[in-house]
Amino acid sequence: MKIEVIETKGTENKGLFINVLEAIKACGIHSKVELVNDIQTILKYGIRATPALVVNGVVMIAGQLLSSEEIMKLLQQNLPRIM
Repeated sequence: MKIEVIETKGTENKGLFINVLEAIKACGIHSKVELVNDIQTILKYGIRATPALVVNGVVMIAGQLLSSEEIMKLLQQNLPRIM
């Protein structure tokens, strides 16, 4: 599973990245999480607002900072669709 957290340069918060790490650990998902701030990647996914969460090439959220609990629910609900 490929998990990418998209954040633009200059956003030093990185809250979504930390929340994603906590969520996948709690779900028992063993995957590397990549922090991406490359404008070409952002354009490739059609993301208009950051932060964003991309799982296996599917944009799960954009422009929202979800809690780790919300991310867990999102992953659990959509796991069959994104696998």
